[in-house]
Amino acid sequence: MSTEQPANTAAQDEITPYAEGQQQQAVHDDSYGPRWGEVRSEGDYVYFGNEKYLRSELASAFGGMMNPGLAPPQKPEYANPAPLGLSGFALTTFVLCLINCGARGVHIPNIVVGLGYFYGGAAQLIAGFFELFLGNTFGGVAFCSYGGFWMSWAAIETPAFGITAAYDGHAQELDFVVGLFMLAWAIFTFFMMIMTLKSTLAFWLLFFLLTITFLLLGIGSISQKVGVTKAGGVFGILTAFAAWYNAYAGLANPQNSYLVIKALPLPDLEDRWRGRKEKKAEQA
Repeated sequence: MSTEQPANTAAQDEITPYAEGQQQQAVHDDSYGPRWGEVRSEGDYVYFGNEKYLRSELASAFGGMMNPGLAPPQKPEYANPAPLGLSGFALTTFVLCLINCGARGVHIPNIVVGLGYFYGGAAQLIAGFFELFLGNTFGGVAFCSYGGFWMSWAAIETPAFGITAAYDGHAQELDFVVGLFMLAWAIFTFFMMIMTLKSTLAFWLLFFLLTITFLLLGIGSISQKVGVTKAGGVFGILTAFAAWYNAYAGLANPQNSYLVIKALPLPDLEDRWRGRKEKKAEQA
């Protein structure tokens, strides 16, 4: 009897790590299972894929982090890339839209080419890549897309690309295609704006103003009406200040500033709709 017991123990010692390894492998494989990428809630818990979080632990919608809704808390070992992308977008937009307004009689926009390549372009792309790395799909898509916008706009103004040279003798056609370029970005921005309707007022306002800006600039370029282009410039300046506001909200905290911005959430229309539906059900 005494000789059999150690043999069984040894056998168990050999089997247990293998079984644990199988369980760990199963859990790892399950993280990429059928619920991967799915967001659902059960009571006080919210599931992002197969990761489970208490609702109270989740980060709320906040423009300073380019977060349009509830999201897993950001890992403390990583910095917040959103203020960099927002600042690059804001400053580049501000300068170009001042020129669109004809400030101080300036009409040649080439001073913005450097900003378009490096601050509004490259800096936003870097911020977008880090947002994707941190798991913020919305922020990554927004920054990478608008970084690409500024770099493509700068390419139009760069003679080496030969874009404007291809329209020599066809100035009206060039204005028309630039207008289409702007209108296409207005469509994209409109869809991005829809995804901020559950966020904060400042975050939604940024995309709303940007949609109007692209729309007016596109119409102004196609119609060749200076007044419409100037109106687009005014809305662009307002957009730049909205972006700077959100950037400041992401940077300022009680440790570095006496003025900390408190997010103002938009009304939850879904809860109101559910409340009305429940009242109708009770009355019935």
